[in-house]
Formats: sequence, structure tokens, C-alpha cells
Amino acid sequence: MNDRLIRALTADGRVRVIGVNITQSLNEAHRRHQLSAVATAALGRAMSASLLLASNMKQAQARVNVRIAGDGGLGLVYADAGFDGTVRGFVTNPKFELPPLADGQQNVSQGIGHTGFFKVMRDVGYGEPYSSTVELIAGDIANDVAWYLASSEQTYSKLMLTEVIEQDRDDAPVKVAAGILLQIMPKATLRAAKTANLSQEDLLSQLDAKSDTQKFMDLLLQGKAITEVMTEIFADMHLDILPMSKDVTFSCPCSMERVLAAMKMFGEEDLRSMIAEDKGAEATCHFCGEVYHATTEQLSNLIADLQVVNT
Repeated sequence: MNDRLIRALTADGRVRVIGVNITQSLNEAHRRHQLSAVATAALGRAMSASLLLASNMKQAQARVNVRIAGDGGLGLVYADAGFDGTVRGFVTNPKFELPPLADGQQNVSQGIGHTGFFKVMRDVGYGEPYSSTVELIAGDIANDVAWYLASSEQTYSKLMLTEVIEQDRDDAPVKVAAGILLQIMPKATLRAAKTANLSQEDLLSQLDAKSDTQKFMDLLLQGKAITEVMTEIFADMHLDILPMSKDVTFSCPCSMERVLAAMKMFGEEDLRSMIAEDKGAEATCHFCGEVYHATTEQLSNLIADLQVVNT
């Protein structure tokens, strides 16, 4: 089943519902970075969150990156996603491990820590990117994202992020990984009171009731697609699936050409040292783990380019 992002409306258009399945993408991230179980879970939640946040942007080239820096052992958890459905990410301490919780879930909150910062940077596709930072309140990412949306964007939101990691599997340990974001549309509570005699408290109570992460995970484990899961959760509220779904893939724009362009920053002296001492150079992309090898000929060409520029 391919990874997919689905957008929908419910409660007569008063609530936005966005769902994403990233099981394959997270397995690819695990393969590339050789993540521990708790690092896999944390990165998966960050990847889901970045995709959900990016889905509300307008430009095809728009991107959102999420940076979670806490005082836990995982260090920085970083995810970058595009409106086009591409996503990538990394954890600075990918081997850090913790025992699972009593219910078998990964202890993401302790892995990230409870003291630190949650930062979101948005590149809308034109002009300068803008960012906003809030303090961590939970470390589980779901509640931290909801807090960020409430404090930075004044949007009431509920977020469900879940994953099942099979630690005895090395090739594809992620059985399921997905997320659902619920958001009240602007001025929705006022319209609700006028059209359905539904108070603000009633609407918030309904969203709280729908935010059942255990039920969400159970439906995924039954093999249901993200669209089916969303439809079942909101069966009594009439879910209107929008024609704006898209495939999700783990993807990184790094390339040998970009690596060589970056290597010019070392300067002629350092490049000559790489040729003489190392017979080339090696670079690893932090975002996807791809390893690039530059030959002595390629480094010599960079030196020649620098000499032309400096003449």
C-alpha cells in the first residue's frame, strides 16, 4: 500500500481533516540512517508532522521543516517536507535506544526530552522563509505540534501520530506509521452556532472524542488505508474527501553536482590536500545518508574552476 496524504472536511465544512500514511517512507529512512527503534518512531512522527503542516500551503515548491531539539538522548530530530509530498529527515543520535513503554510503544517523549524547543520553518515558495519557535511541552511531538499551532498560528488543532515498530525485523521494521491533523476552520465556531446550533464547547468536545490514538492505530493494524481510517473515525460527522490527495515518498534533492559545488567552499589549498593525502574526498548527506565519492580528477576540475574565477 503506497504512502498517501488525504485532505478532507467534516462537520459541514467547519473542520479540516488531513491524514497521512508514511509507512514505506519511514522504512526507507530507517534503512538509510540505520535508526534505533525509538529514533525511528521519533523521526516518523516528525516526518508526519512536517507533511501535515506542508499540506496547507499553496505553492507547488513550498516546504516546511520541523526541528525538535530536546534534552533527551536523541539530540536533534529534523524533518523536511514539501507540498508535493516529498519528505526526508534525520536524527543526530540515530543509535540511541530506550526500552519500550508498558504498552509496547516507543518512549519518544523521553527520547526527545521535556526541555527544549520546537521550531517550524516555512518556505512558501517565494520571498524569504519564515520561522517560529515554541518551547517543548511534552516531547511526544503530537502535543508539541498542537501547542505550536495554538500559540504561533492561533489555530485550535488536535494531532494524532502513531507507529508500530517491530524491533525483531531489520529490513522493514515499521509495520504502520501515520498521522491525522484536525483543525477548526477560521470563524468555524461562529458558523457552527448559526447553522447547526452547535456551541464552541460542543465542537471542541467532538474533536477531543475523535482524537483517539489507540483507535487510530488499531484501524491501521487492520490493514485499512488512510482514507478508510479517516472515513470510519468520522462516520457520524460526514467526511467529505477532497480531490487533493497525493503520493508521499522519501526523497532528497542531493546530487553529485551539488556536493561538488559545495566542495568549492573548501578553497584551493584544502582541495589540493584532499588530492595528495586522501586521493579524493567523501561526503555524506545528513538528510538521506547518501554517500558521495569525489575523484582526484573531479577535485582537480574544481581547482581549475577556482583559478579561473580568481584570475
